[in-house]
Amino acid sequence: MIHIAETVGFGSVENFIDPAEQQHLVTLMNDFLATGGRAHFSSERRVSIHEIPGHTAEQAMAVYEPAGRTEIPKIPDEAEELLQHAFDRARPALSRVMPSITACRPWTYVEYGSGQHITSHLDGIALDPLAWPRQIAGISVVITPADAGGAFYVETAASDQLWDTSLADATDHGYADGMWLANDGADNSASWFQRMPRTRWHVEPASGTALLYGSQLSHGTLPVSSGRAAKFISWLIAEPTTTRR
Repeated sequence: MIHIAETVGFGSVENFIDPAEQQHLVTLMNDFLATGGRAHFSSERRVSIHEIPGHTAEQAMAVYEPAGRTEIPKIPDEAEELLQHAFDRARPALSRVMPSITACRPWTYVEYGSGQHITSHLDGIALDPLAWPRQIAGISVVITPADAGGAFYVETAASDQLWDTSLADATDHGYADGMWLANDGADNSASWFQRMPRTRWHVEPASGTALLYGSQLSHGTLPVSSGRAAKFISWLIAEPTTTRR
């Protein structure tokens, strides 16, 4: 059963990747960007992993990443295999915090240069939260920190504005009793979300540490003020009980 606490919680797995793995990932991505053309994934990019219903990709990018960023949704196979192995290795620690997690979606590489950041938003469980699979949390692993700025943050809020409704017959749908579902459009495209009071918690994890943030928890990053921040992100999901590994 998926508990609401998993979808609004946050945590960390220190040494998710070790220094040698971290350096190997840095090398892999630098080589990939050198041969693939950095501009193709940054200034020339016209698509995004973020979507807002009723908005074009360009409009969604303006909301989520107003100063742009480098984004590679299909990373080299060797990097993907290394990170999936790290996920498998960290399963015992992950299960203590978010026991519903069964799998990790493919990883995406992102970079933020000077002035670049991601604005506050919720990832959400799914377009249809009664369908499978369901996103339990996001995961972020820094491999190259910015020289200054770029801190990751989560935002907690007690406001009823965030929530659509409690889920009736929750246990029939794989959720624990007391499950609530967040409103759609919880990002800066919605004026209600911009106005909603929130408390921001900043964190600056060591390189190689995995940060976990629930799918119904607001999060973002501060602008980089010097250098470049490079990280991998993905989403941790729950699959139906009948197909769980």
